[in-house]
Amino acid sequence: MEEIQEPVQLSLKNGKLNPEAVGFTRSPLHASAHLPQGLPHGWRTKRWEYWGVLTPDLVLGMTIAHLDYAATLQLYVFERATGEEISLDPLSLPAGSTALLPGVLPPLTAVGTMGGLHLRFHDDAGGTHLRAESPRVGVELYAPAEGDVLGVVVPWSDTRYQYTLKDVARRVSGTITVDGRAYAVGEDAFAVLDRGRGRWPYSRRWNWAAGYGTANGTRLGLQLGGLWTEGTPATENALIVDGVLHHYDGELEFSYDLTDPQVAWHVRGDWIEATLTPFHRRLAATNAVLVAAKTWQAFGAWSGWAAAPDGTRHSLDGVHGWIEEARNRW
Repeated sequence: MEEIQEPVQLSLKNGKLNPEAVGFTRSPLHASAHLPQGLPHGWRTKRWEYWGVLTPDLVLGMTIAHLDYAATLQLYVFERATGEEISLDPLSLPAGSTALLPGVLPPLTAVGTMGGLHLRFHDDAGGTHLRAESPRVGVELYAPAEGDVLGVVVPWSDTRYQYTLKDVARRVSGTITVDGRAYAVGEDAFAVLDRGRGRWPYSRRWNWAAGYGTANGTRLGLQLGGLWTEGTPATENALIVDGVLHHYDGELEFSYDLTDPQVAWHVRGDWIEATLTPFHRRLAATNAVLVAAKTWQAFGAWSGWAAAPDGTRHSLDGVHGWIEEARNRW
């Protein structure tokens, strides 16, 4: 895939894919001002901002999503010591103004409010402020922007296409409060941004994996994906070494057993042999007639190796993160 180095609009003014947008980037360079919306265009436009945070104490997930005909928020917390899960996922049909997701280049602000949950992700010149307010969970975090990210456009056709931005190597600090208990977030914690803007088929399935950590003194970020990119020239596979992105063409092999929450997940390819051993697996399901989703997401520790283009093999011991299979009808 070719690297894009200048800002570009994802869509043409007629709503079709801009051919100049197809490629990958090392920074957020895709704007989505011309994405068509509404019934005349088949309700196919999907936009979201997802932040995942992993700390020694907690797993945190926050999503603001606008699905054209609906909007949804998600807040998920897993307390590692107690095993308790807290999950909120209010849905609004029609979407209205409950989820605001701009199509501009960063810095940007995404806001969602519904069902007793308020989420706000606000960029400044140096990073992103993450805030959540709900009856049981409060979030006040800051994730500095450091090093390269991976931006990719997946072109299924000129009317179905997706821009994804994966920023998997963010340090993060602040406080997460759960039922009145404040957890300090800092050392050994990291945050991941998954930004999506595009025009989707109604039904799709994907794998996604992310990781971050320090192995043998080298700061590593791991970004892996599959299934949804098959049959296109795009992949979302990358290794970030001390802030420098290495993007890889070619599909990877994911192997796992969804019937056993404790089993390890494996990813293999020419440049990677990786295993995630989970400490917890989440099963999230939504069925609201038009919107149906099911996600198996395992959180744990990575092992194995990933090779840079110069042949250097980096151990993944010390890298933590997650891996998932998602099935969506939307």
